[in-house]
Amino acid sequence: MAQVPQTFFDALAVRTWCGLALEALGRAREEIDAINVYPVADGDTGTNLYLTVESAVAAVEAVFAAHEVGSEESGKPTLADATRAMAHGALIGAQGNSGTILAQLLRGMAQVLAADGETPHTDGSGLRLALRHAADSARQAVAHPVEGTVLSVAAGAADAAGGAEGDCGAVARAAYDGARAALAATPGQLAVLGRAGVVDAGGRGLVAVLAALVETFTGEAPVAVVVSSGYARVEGDTATVAHARVDSGTAAAGNAETVDDCASSPEAGGPAFEVIYLLEAEDAAVARLRERLDALGDSLVVVGGDGLWNVHVHVDDAGAAVEAGVEAGRPYRIRITHFGVGDVHTTGGERPPRERVQRAVVAVVPGEGLAGLYTEAGATTVLARPGEAPASGELVDAVRRAHAREVVLLPNDADLRHTAAAAAEQARAEGIRVALIPTRSAVQGIAALAVHEPERRFDEDVVSMTSAAGATRYAEVAVAERQSWTMAGICQAGDVLGLIEGDVAVIGSDVTVTAETVLDRMLQAGGELVTLVLGDEAPESVAARLEARVRESYLAVDTVVYRGGRQGALLLIGVE
Repeated sequence: MAQVPQTFFDALAVRTWCGLALEALGRAREEIDAINVYPVADGDTGTNLYLTVESAVAAVEAVFAAHEVGSEESGKPTLADATRAMAHGALIGAQGNSGTILAQLLRGMAQVLAADGETPHTDGSGLRLALRHAADSARQAVAHPVEGTVLSVAAGAADAAGGAEGDCGAVARAAYDGARAALAATPGQLAVLGRAGVVDAGGRGLVAVLAALVETFTGEAPVAVVVSSGYARVEGDTATVAHARVDSGTAAAGNAETVDDCASSPEAGGPAFEVIYLLEAEDAAVARLRERLDALGDSLVVVGGDGLWNVHVHVDDAGAAVEAGVEAGRPYRIRITHFGVGDVHTTGGERPPRERVQRAVVAVVPGEGLAGLYTEAGATTVLARPGEAPASGELVDAVRRAHAREVVLLPNDADLRHTAAAAAEQARAEGIRVALIPTRSAVQGIAALAVHEPERRFDEDVVSMTSAAGATRYAEVAVAERQSWTMAGICQAGDVLGLIEGDVAVIGSDVTVTAETVLDRMLQAGGELVTLVLGDEAPESVAARLEARVRESYLAVDTVVYRGGRQGALLLIGVE
C-alpha cells in the first residue's frame, strides 16, 4: 500500500522516514551482509545498519509517546525534538563502522533541520542543506576517508541534491538517484570491491535509507531502474545487488584508487579487534583521543558532540583503546569483537567457518560492573543504560555473537519480556535453539548463571537455571524522579523508594535505612544467601551496614556484594 506522502519536513516526516528506513534495511539486511568485504569481510554491515536505525526509531517513538501522555498544550513533538531524538538514538545505538558513519550522517542532517533561526529548514532548500552538511560532517568524522565507500555515496547524494529544484520530494529523489549512481561506481574506486565483484555494503545500505526518504515525501517507493549492468540495480525502495559478481579484470582495471595506508584492507591484513564504545568527554579531550587511537590502529571513526561521542576503531591492543577512552572521559557500552584468527582481515586468505559452541548464555545487564561479572562467568552480555532499554535487534545480534547452537536468554527485566520473546523467535527462525528464562532482575540472572552447566542436556540446564531464578526474590532501592501514587502511598520527587518484586513497599528519606527495611521484609520469609549489587551513586557505607545487619540478626545467612557501576538503581538486592 502506498505511503501517504509528507509535504514538508516536520516531526511526523522524521517518524515516517525512520520507520520506512528500518523496514527497508530489515528486508535488505541479509543481502547487505553478504556483500560486506570492506573494511572487514565480517558479514555484518546490514545487521549493524539495521540496529543503528532501530535505535533511532526507538528514540523518536519515545519522544512521540512522551507528548501523547502529556498535556493537551504539549501537542506533537517539534521538528527539532524529533530530529535530535533520531540523531541521539542513532548515536547511542550505532554498531560497526558503517553504523557509526550513518549515525553521523543523521546527526549532520539533524543539526540543520533542528537549527534555531528565522529561516525554517523544512522545505526542499532545507533538505538540500541538510544532506550537504551530513555528507561533509561524516567525512570529517573518519580519520582517513577512502573513496568507494559510504562516504562517496553520501557525497553523491548531496551533490545531486544540491542541483535539484522543488519540494522535499524532488530533492529526496535527486539525492536517491545521485546515491544510486555513486554506489554503482564504488567497485571502480576501491580495488577490493572490484575484485570481489560487489558494490560497497555501507553505501548500499545508505541507498535504502534514501529510498525511504523518497517514499516519505512522494508516497511511493522508487521504481525499478537498472543503474549498472555489472553491479547493482534498483528494485522497489532498495538498491538490490543483482548478479553482483563480475570479472575482476573489468571491474578494477586501471581506475581503482590505492587504499590509504591507515585504512583497513583485507588484502594487506589488519588489526585483530574492533573496539566500540560510547564516551562522555569534552571536545578537547576527544581531539587528543583521535590522535591516540589513530596511532593505535585504523578504521577510526569518532562521531557525536555536545559531550557524548561514539568511538569506533580497529586495533591489535583493545585494552589500550579502552584506556585511551578512560583518559579522555567516561567510556561505557564497551564492545570488543575479535575478528578471528585466520579470517580475511588478519591473513588475507579465505576465512574458515568458525565452529559453533554447543551452548551459551546471553544476558541483559544494567551496569558495567555486572557486565564484567557476567562475562567472567562466560555469558555474552548486552548492556542496558538507565532509561535506554535494548531493542530486540540488539538481543538478536548478541545471540549471533554468542555463536552457539543453543542459547539461554536472560532478559533480567520484566519490561523486556516482549522484546526478549521477539528476539528469541527471530533467533529460532535462524536455526538457533533458544530458551527464554523470564528473569526480572539481574540478581535472578546471577542465580541462574551460578547453576548453569553447559555439559548437561539443554532441557535439564534450562530447568535448573529457571528454578534458581524463580527461587530468588528480588528488590531494589531507587530515588523517585517525580511525584507518583504507589502501593505504599504517594511519593515525592527525591524520595527513596524500596521496591520488592517490582512494587513499591517502602518510601523513605535515607538510603541505608530504607535498604535495611527492605532487607528485613525480604528475610522474614527466610533465605540462605543475600546478594547486594551497588550502583555508583549508592552511599559507600550501605553495603557494610547491610552485611552487619545480616550477621547480627540472621544466623546462617551469607552475604555477597558486587559493584554494578552505573545501573540506574542505587542498590539491587537478591535473597535465595
